[in-house]
This record gives sequence, structure tokens and C-alpha cells, in this order.
Amino acid sequence: MRAYGLPLFGAVLCAVLFVSFAEAQSVPPLDKIQNQAELDRAGAALDAALFDSYNKCDLDRFASFFVDDAEFYHDQGGVTLGKTTLTDSVKKNICGKVTRELVSLKVFPMKGYGMLETGVHRFHHPGHEDTEGVGEGQFIHLWQFKDGAWKVTRVISYDHHAAGK
Repeated sequence: MRAYGLPLFGAVLCAVLFVSFAEAQSVPPLDKIQNQAELDRAGAALDAALFDSYNKCDLDRFASFFVDDAEFYHDQGGVTLGKTTLTDSVKKNICGKVTRELVSLKVFPMKGYGMLETGVHRFHHPGHEDTEGVGEGQFIHLWQFKDGAWKVTRVISYDHHAAGK
């Protein structure tokens, strides 16, 4: 019976990851979104899928949300260019050290391109919240719909501070 456990676990894991990715990528293109409520749902679904991979340190899935030449601008960390460099930075600085919680989200259409997502997010340091505290910051994500998929092309992460300040 043990011989079946690992293959079954692997099949279930692959199915869960595929469904999560498929849900994010089933967000319709901008020209099929009819109103602000649909746009808000699309932005929220993409944000949730992206940061689920971030929080779980699923680096392959995380990288799949970015174009190859993604640009990431961080007020404290500087500029990170390229999907590979960004993913390596998450592996080095985030995995096992930080999780992200969405606080607020606004989504705006970008005609002929995709959507602009803005909001506030909170970062937790699991196991160290009493000593390192909780941080907050604002963000801007520029999502492009191209070749049947939503991808982040640019990120600006700024106004980082201790939560509540």
C-alpha cells in the first residue's frame, strides 16, 4: 500500500497546483470584462494566486506570473530586473522568513494592455511577530494580458513602515 501513497500524493499535489494556476489564468482578458465588479474580481483572483505562491515559496509558480523582463522597484531594496533575478531574491530573502497579507486593493483598466492593481499589504515574520513586528507597504502591479495569460510586467513597492505607524 505504501507504494501507492507517493504517486497518489504527487498526482493530488499536481492537480491542486494546476487548479490554482488555472483559476488565476482563467481570469478573462480585459476586453471580456464588462464592469468594475468583474475587474475587481479579476484583480483579486490574480493577486491571491500570485501571493499564494509567494507565501508558500512555490518559486516555479511564482515565476510563472511574471514576464521575463519584469521590473521590480522597491523603496528600500532598490531595483530588481528580470523574472529570474526576482525569483532568486524571493528565495533568498522571503522564503521561510516573511508572509504577505492583503489589506486593501483597487484595480483600474489599462486599455489595450491589462490592468493596474494598487493597494496596501502587510508583511508578517512568522514566529517573530513580537520582536520584529509587522510591516506594511503600498504596491502597484501592472498586469498585461498577452498570449492568453495575465503576467506582471512592472511592480512598485513603496512606503514600507511598521504597521500602525
